[in-house]
Amino acid sequence: MTCPPLKITFLGTGTSSGVPMIGCDCAVCTSTDKRDNRLRSSIMVQSPTTSLVVDTGPDFRYQMLREKVKHLDAVLFTHPHKDHLAGLDDIRAFNFFSKKPIDIYADSLTEEAVRRDFYYAFTDTKYPGIPELNMHTINLDPFMVGDIPVTPIQVWHLKMPVLGFRFGKFTYITDANRIEEEEKEKIRGSEVIVLNALRKQKHISHFNLGEAIELVQELRIPRAYFTHISHQLGLHAVIETELPRGVHLAYDGLTWEG
Repeated sequence: MTCPPLKITFLGTGTSSGVPMIGCDCAVCTSTDKRDNRLRSSIMVQSPTTSLVVDTGPDFRYQMLREKVKHLDAVLFTHPHKDHLAGLDDIRAFNFFSKKPIDIYADSLTEEAVRRDFYYAFTDTKYPGIPELNMHTINLDPFMVGDIPVTPIQVWHLKMPVLGFRFGKFTYITDANRIEEEEKEKIRGSEVIVLNALRKQKHISHFNLGEAIELVQELRIPRAYFTHISHQLGLHAVIETELPRGVHLAYDGLTWEG
């Protein structure tokens, strides 16, 4: 599948609590560097004709307002945790202006959570103003969203299967601590990879900083951005100086084009 030119925008790069974290007065949470303010993790992928987002966390509404998004074609979900799902109701605004449902792409596990949490969007009798969703159940087979080719990549969040996605030269993976060899083959050849790097200390279900760096080097991806970052990782400006060449911390509002 050929891929058109893409623009990727990091809508959020924070972990489930966001940064700053409620009630915390650590150096990161009180930082005046805007790069240390992190909404829940999500990206927007845009081609000349198609716009999609990966995950709709609790900050989805503000992310759309901040980026002045006027049109959206689809939502792709990585997994059913609330920090990646909770903002889906705000898709209603796009329904109102486009006068059509939004296409939703999710595996069966996430679809079950969407249908449970947003049950009112799937009832036979619908009241005005509810989200209008066109559900597509996906597996690991590649598919198209408009003119954007999508290759799902299964990764593991402890024991939960999570979907990463490759869009042409760009691979996006969040909430993972293990990737099997067969799925790594789908990533090889990417020009850019995004990985979760929660903190420096070991974590039960996320890559830590060292593990994320090791995976980038193993796969030989020339450019990497780390996301799903907690306040425990440290100040953006400090950690950036400690990273290998070609490896960076992502931050909210960062864009990539290719």
